[in-house]
Amino acid sequence: MTSAPVSQRPRVAVLDYGSGNVHSVLKALESAGADASLTSDHRVALDADGLVVPGVGAFDAVMQQLTAVRGDELIDRRLAGGRPVLGICVGLQVMFDHGSERGFESEGLGQWPGTVQQLESERLPHMGWNTVEAPHDSLLFAGIEGERFYFVHSFAATEWTLEGRTEATQPKVTWSHHGQPFIAAVENGPLSATQFHPEKSGEAGIQLLRNWVQSLTASH
Repeated sequence: MTSAPVSQRPRVAVLDYGSGNVHSVLKALESAGADASLTSDHRVALDADGLVVPGVGAFDAVMQQLTAVRGDELIDRRLAGGRPVLGICVGLQVMFDHGSERGFESEGLGQWPGTVQQLESERLPHMGWNTVEAPHDSLLFAGIEGERFYFVHSFAATEWTLEGRTEATQPKVTWSHHGQPFIAAVENGPLSATQFHPEKSGEAGIQLLRNWVQSLTASH
């Protein structure tokens, strides 16, 4: 099967704000069929078909780095216009209202209600491969429902309270378990995010990114 020319591929901007496993993410997105670029340019990030927000490290540090480059405004503007955004790892966590981590209480981006806090588990960090429980109508996990994905984290969102106005707009929430149930992924209109690292999850991770990349052309 021949891959599409770069000019015909969906354009995906990976936000460069000083956090995240950006080079692995870029390579994985290219493998998934995107024309991917690393950028801190707001115009490029706004105009792209999709925006990826990676995140590694502490909730508070990622929020400071994001707001320093006005990434919070950029994400808001894209979502207000129905333009797809994908968060990865701490890029999922900061979409929630609040982070409570090692004595630091931090405000998140407030896209979803809830608090990110330490998992109740004897073994932290949660590092390695784990299964997930995805909704039957998940777009991200289509064709890979039974696969395992690679996690590296000690903190997570463990409750989901946001409801859609109709069945059609209900967010799709995927769960996993390490000591307790936690949110492994969310699909909520133009905003999607994964707690695990698809770029480190082998072919299953590439297929998840491919599912997302292919949805970008349908969102126009």
